[in-house]
Amino acid sequence: MDMNPPPVEELRRVDAELARLDARRAELLARRAWLLGVLYAPAGRAAAPPFPGVAAPAETSPRGAQNVLLTLGGILLAVAALAFTLVSWGSMGIAGRSAVLLAVTSAALAAPAVLLRRGLGSTAEAVGALGLVLTVLDAYALHRVALPGTDGLGYTAAAAAVLAGVWGGYGGLLRGLRLPLPAAAVAAQLPLPLGALAAGGGPAVVAWAAVLTAAADVLVLGRPSRSEVRVTAGVSAGVLAAWALLTGAGLSLTDPWTGAPLLLGCAALCLYAAAAARPAASTLATVAGLALVAAVAGPARAALPAEWAVPVYVVCGLALAALWRPVRAGWIPEAVRGGFGLAGGVVAGLGVLWALPPVLAGLLGPADRSAGLWSGTHAAPVLADYPATAALVLLLGAVAAATAGGPWGRWGAVVLGWSLLMALPVALELPYAAGIAVRLVATAAALGLAVRPGGPAHDRPEPAPVPERPEGAWGASWTAVTAGPVVPVAPGALLAWTGSAAGTASAVSALLLALDVRAATFGVLGVLLALFTAVAVLGGAVRETAAGAAVLAAAGLVGAGAAAAGLSGAAAGLALLIVPAATAALAVRVRSVAAEVTGVAVGALALALTVPRPAALALALALGGVIAAATALRAERRRAASWTAGALFLAAAWVRLAVWGVTVPEAYTLPVTVPALVVGLLRRRRDPAASSWVAYGPGLAATLVPSLAAVWSDPHWTRPLLLGTGALAVTLLGARFRLQAPLVLGGAALVLVAAHELAPYVVQLVGALPRWLPPAAAGLLLLAVGATYERRLREARALRGRLARMR
Repeated sequence: MDMNPPPVEELRRVDAELARLDARRAELLARRAWLLGVLYAPAGRAAAPPFPGVAAPAETSPRGAQNVLLTLGGILLAVAALAFTLVSWGSMGIAGRSAVLLAVTSAALAAPAVLLRRGLGSTAEAVGALGLVLTVLDAYALHRVALPGTDGLGYTAAAAAVLAGVWGGYGGLLRGLRLPLPAAAVAAQLPLPLGALAAGGGPAVVAWAAVLTAAADVLVLGRPSRSEVRVTAGVSAGVLAAWALLTGAGLSLTDPWTGAPLLLGCAALCLYAAAAARPAASTLATVAGLALVAAVAGPARAALPAEWAVPVYVVCGLALAALWRPVRAGWIPEAVRGGFGLAGGVVAGLGVLWALPPVLAGLLGPADRSAGLWSGTHAAPVLADYPATAALVLLLGAVAAATAGGPWGRWGAVVLGWSLLMALPVALELPYAAGIAVRLVATAAALGLAVRPGGPAHDRPEPAPVPERPEGAWGASWTAVTAGPVVPVAPGALLAWTGSAAGTASAVSALLLALDVRAATFGVLGVLLALFTAVAVLGGAVRETAAGAAVLAAAGLVGAGAAAAGLSGAAAGLALLIVPAATAALAVRVRSVAAEVTGVAVGALALALTVPRPAALALALALGGVIAAATALRAERRRAASWTAGALFLAAAWVRLAVWGVTVPEAYTLPVTVPALVVGLLRRRRDPAASSWVAYGPGLAATLVPSLAAVWSDPHWTRPLLLGTGALAVTLLGARFRLQAPLVLGGAALVLVAAHELAPYVVQLVGALPRWLPPAAAGLLLLAVGATYERRLREARALRGRLARMR
């Protein structure tokens, strides 16, 4: 044996041994798992694994397999009994059939007692279930044999009552069985409703039977019993009560005096159940509150005209919600009060939703224009047949919200009060002038919230009210839902922004309506200007918004005046420049970014209106430049306003030159060059280290480059002479003051002008010389450059250094 194998061979052996050890470990672990299953299996010794060392995986427990087999066996026996009863019944006599069913039923009902004593609970449960099914078949057989003429519904009701009693007694004797008592509870739901139907009772009678049955279920909930019985009773009570409630709600619309007592009974049942089922107390109280509202409002609605139906429901709902805030005397539990408050709020909310169409019509109706501006004709009224009581519903909601108090109560009162004002012109079909007046009143009232007295105190956030915790186990869930992060509410800011939004909306609506008549347009714009100016001056959270709106109102007045005077669009644009001029003047004393921005926007609109007439556009641009220059006097606006003023002045000059038909480029470039050079000079004085390219480069290039382009296409001598003279002067100044930009730009322009002037003569000279002379001259030049290359290179470097030292 080789004791020192090569490394490769030794590595192979080590890997083989490790693989064998891993396989053996897996085999031992599998055997261990199988042995543990044999030791702890509840159903006896487990079968041997199919292969040594491999455990068979268990996909189900022995008890689960047993339950499946017992269930299948019980189902098959029940099917067999049903087939025997329905199919094979006629092949036996009366005595034989009765004896067979009685014997099988007795055996099925007696066997669970023996099986329970022997500890076979699952088997007893399956056989007991078979016995219950057989009792139902016995009842059916009894009807077919002994009582064939009996009414089916009545017999079913009686049989259900008997079976409920028998199954209840059977479950009481054999307490080890879990199915008989819930089955008895299910059977007990049928006697009263089926009996009412058999007796010819109408929907109300059947619903009352369901209510009484549900009341019995609630009594079961209030007594100690097994969990499956309580669950069955609770579900049954919920189903029957829901059926009765729906029936009562339907009757309250068709036969209120019949539906009202039923709804009151359902409400009483829900309130009683709330005490027995505390986790659902608040929900049950909410359902009871809705039933009470329907019960009281139904007869009252029937005694009044149709348009009063919704207000009646809203009044009843608000009256019920008022129980949310009684003195805590303990006569109404907290959970019940909370449910009543929610139910009343839901009813009132639905009533407010019903009353919204007049609000939307009053707000958006003026936008539907059927004629031109100032035509004197008004759009056809919308929602003319909608009940006027919608305004009453909004009034009730606003009063209720104000009474509720708190930040959100005040907010709701504001919104609903403004909605009421917007709905009045539509709901009451007010005349044109009254409609405008009501909208302006709504605007003033809404904007007044932004400047209401109270000082900074009213802007401090108030903690949101914590909802009251219901009693019982439901309290924990209620706390978990409502105990989230409390967001502070600033009542002043909330009301201010709400008032601003509502006031702006109603102001737009009033203005749209006022466009039908000229005098109304001026009147509304004047009132809006006064209102928004007052809000902007008095201050508040919406000061900037009001300032911008005031500028727009002023612009509207100017535009309306121009239209009334018959001015053209360009003239109207010039007139509109009054607005940015006024805002710029007022900005000296009153700082308002919104007003200035809005003024700039109005100025842009004015310029756009003058575009069709270039002469008017030039004047408008010049006036805009004056306004911008005046604004530049303010330190905080100097940079932006000064550049804007320069751009406007330049544009005005260009437009004016275009109107005069001037095509000389210098007329357009010199107005740019001269101010640019002045600005560069001022900057160099303030900052001597500034580069001449930054200070003078843009201004010089603005004139030199376009003039050079014009020189090469100009056949006359005037422009080259003037441009050359100017370029020479710029070059000399650059050399005198050692400025790089004037020296380079002026020198380049001078060389190009000279080249342009000498070009014809060079062409003539080249044409007159022999053909061999130009190549020879070029060769001599190259020889000369090559001979003096080093010296020329040194001179070029010196020139570059001198230029670099210039600014």
